[in-house]
Amino acid sequence: MDPIFEEEQRHLSETHAKLQQIKAETKQKLQQLEAQASSDKSGMSDEMTLDMQSDDMAMETYAEMEAMNRIIDNYSRSSRMGNDKLKQLEFLLQQPYFAKVKLRFKPGAPERDIYLGAAGMVDEKCRHFIVDWRSPVAETYYNQSNGETSYKANGRTITCELTQRRQFDLWEDKLNAYFDTTVAIEDPMLLASLSKNRSSQMSSITATIQKEQNRVIRHDDVDALLVNGIAGSGKTSVLLQRIAYLFYTQRDNLRPDQVYLLSPNPVFRTYIDNVLPDMGESNPRCITWNELVERLGLAGRPNEKPGREVFDRIDEVAPGMRFDQNDFCDLRVGDERVISANQARSAVDSLKNVTAGSRLAGLVEVDLLDKLYARIKRLAKSEDVHDEMMSLDVSDQVRIFGSMPQPSTEEEYEQLARVYLTSKYEPVEEMIRNADWLRVDRIGARVLGIENLSACEWLYLKMALTGCCDRHARYVMVDEVQDYTHGQLMAMARWFKNAHFMLLGDPNQAIKPGTAGFGDIAGLFSEFRETVCSCELMTSYRSSPEITALFTSLMTEDEQVKVSSVQHPGVQPALASFQDAQAWLDAVRDAAIQGAEEGGLRAIITSDKQRAKYLAKQLADLKPALMLSDKPLPADGLVIIPLGPAKGLEFDRVVIPDAQVDCYDDSDLSRHRLYTAISRATKQVSVFAQGTMTPLLEGKM
Repeated sequence: MDPIFEEEQRHLSETHAKLQQIKAETKQKLQQLEAQASSDKSGMSDEMTLDMQSDDMAMETYAEMEAMNRIIDNYSRSSRMGNDKLKQLEFLLQQPYFAKVKLRFKPGAPERDIYLGAAGMVDEKCRHFIVDWRSPVAETYYNQSNGETSYKANGRTITCELTQRRQFDLWEDKLNAYFDTTVAIEDPMLLASLSKNRSSQMSSITATIQKEQNRVIRHDDVDALLVNGIAGSGKTSVLLQRIAYLFYTQRDNLRPDQVYLLSPNPVFRTYIDNVLPDMGESNPRCITWNELVERLGLAGRPNEKPGREVFDRIDEVAPGMRFDQNDFCDLRVGDERVISANQARSAVDSLKNVTAGSRLAGLVEVDLLDKLYARIKRLAKSEDVHDEMMSLDVSDQVRIFGSMPQPSTEEEYEQLARVYLTSKYEPVEEMIRNADWLRVDRIGARVLGIENLSACEWLYLKMALTGCCDRHARYVMVDEVQDYTHGQLMAMARWFKNAHFMLLGDPNQAIKPGTAGFGDIAGLFSEFRETVCSCELMTSYRSSPEITALFTSLMTEDEQVKVSSVQHPGVQPALASFQDAQAWLDAVRDAAIQGAEEGGLRAIITSDKQRAKYLAKQLADLKPALMLSDKPLPADGLVIIPLGPAKGLEFDRVVIPDAQVDCYDDSDLSRHRLYTAISRATKQVSVFAQGTMTPLLEGKM
C-alpha cells in the first residue's frame, strides 16, 4: 500500500469527521438561537403597549418598537450567518478540499501543509484547517511552478518556497487518487474534468483553474478589464470565478445586488445558474440587454443605427442646452395629475443660470418633491381622502398600514392619510427622481431630428440631459461583449456610472452586423473610465486539438500562432458536401445518432430558425429538443438549435448541417459565424453542405 495514500486518506477521514462535528454543533446553535428568539419576541410583544393618544406616548411606543426591531435584526443576522455556514459545511462534506500545497516560509524551517477547498473552515481554535481557494496564499497553488514564489496579503508581499503541489480526486471521506503536478499541460485533474460529458449546466472550474485564467480572476481591481479569449478558453468560467473572488475579497461591503451580469440570452443564464451557489456564493443580478431595456420602460423601440454618430452628437449638444416650454409633461397616478408640466417648467425657469445636466435635474427634483410633499400634507386633511382610505380593501389596508386602521380623532385620520397618500404617490416620487417630467422623445426630435429614438439613443439622451443613472451598481460583467453595438456599450458605461466593468468576448465570435470591434471597445471605455486593462486567454480547454485546429484555421495567422489546446487527441472532424438531398439528410441523421449511447448533449446547430424547424420535422423520430425559445437545455440527448442561442454553450458532439456557400460565404461575418458554430463542439464535429461547401473550408475536406 502506498504510504502517502494512507497518510492522505487518514487526513481526509479526520477532516471529514471534523466537518461533521462542526455541522452538528452549528445546527444545535441554530436551534437554540431560534428558541431564544421566539421566547424573546413573545416576551417583548406582551410587554409592549401600543399607545398613540399623545405625542409623548407615541414617541415612547416608537422607541419600544425600534428596540424590538433591533433585537429581531440581531437574531436574523445571527441566523443568516449560521445558515450560510451550514450551507458551506454541506458543500464541503461532499468535497472537503481539492488540493494541497507545501510551503516553507524561512530557509531551514519546517514545511507547512495548506489544504485548499471551495470554501474555508476554521476549527474550535479559529485555525484554518481548510483554506478558501480565493485566499491570498492559494495563489501559490495556481501559479503552478515549484520553487521560490510569493503572494500578496494585507498589502505585503510574502515570499516562500513551494515544495509540493498536490491534487486530489476524492468524494466525501473517500480518497480515490492524488497527483503531484507542476505545470498545466500535465494536470490530471484538468484533463479528467475536460473528458466529462457536457450537461445542461456549467460546472465550477475551481479545482482546475489554470495560470492564465488565474491571472484574470485575481487581476487588480481596475475601472475596466477587457478580456479577449478564444472559444473554449474558459471566459465564462473565469468571469464567474472573478465574481466569486470579488465577493470573497470584499465580503464585508459587496452585496450580490450590486453586481450585474449581462448575459447573451436567458438559456445561457439557466446554464450558469448553479456555478456560484455551488461555491457558496449568491448569484448576481443576471439580465440580458433586452431585459435591462424593458426594466427601463424602453421595450419596443426601433433598432439603433450602427456607429456612434448620434451619441457623439448628443454629447455635443446636451451640455449648455436649455429646454423650451413644450419639453415638459405631467406626472400622473392613473387619471390624477399630481405634478403638472407647468410646475416642472416653472422649476426650471427659476434656475435661469443653470443649463441642462445633473445639477439642474437635482435642483428641479428638490423643488418638485417639495411640491409633492406639500400636496400630501394638504390632502391629508381632506374628508374625501379619509373616505377613500377607509374604503380600501382589507388586503390593501394591511399592506399600507400593517393592520386594519381604526382612527377615532381628526389627528389620527390625518396621520393615517399621510401614510396612505405617501404610498399612493410613491410612483410619482420615483418619476420625479428619474426626471420623468422631461419629454425626451420631443427633445430628440427637436434637437437631433430623430422622430422615434431607439432605446440606446433615448437612454443616452436622458442621461446627458439629467445625469440619471444607476448609482448603486459596483460591478458590471458583460459576457460576449463583441455582440454589443457602440450605442449599447456607451449607454451601459454611462448608466452604470460608478461601476467597474469586466468585458469578456472573442472578436472571432462577432456574429451580428454593426457591433463594436475590440479595438473600438477599449477606446470607448477609456473615454468613460480612467483605467482600462486588457488580458488574453489563448488556450483551448473545451475542444479536442482536431476541432480546435479547424475553428482556429478561420482566424488570422497572427492569432493562430498564439493558440494551444490541452485536450488529448480525438476524432478528426467530418466534412462532406452532398448534391442529393436525401443523402445529405441521411448523413445528418447518422451524425446526430453518433455517441447517443455515451450520454451527454449532442446538438445540430443551424444557421437560422427556419432550418432548425425544418430539421426538427425531418428528424422527428429521433425526438430532438427544438431550442427556439428561452427554455432551459435538457440534461442530455439531442437538441436542434440555431446559432444565436447556441452561443456560449457547449456540446459533446455537434453537427453543422448547412455549411453551404449560400449560408456561409467568404465574408468576415460568415467566418465568425462558422468559427462560433464549430467551436461549440468538445469531442466531435461534423460539417455538411447541401450543395457547394463554403469557401471558408476550402482545402480542408
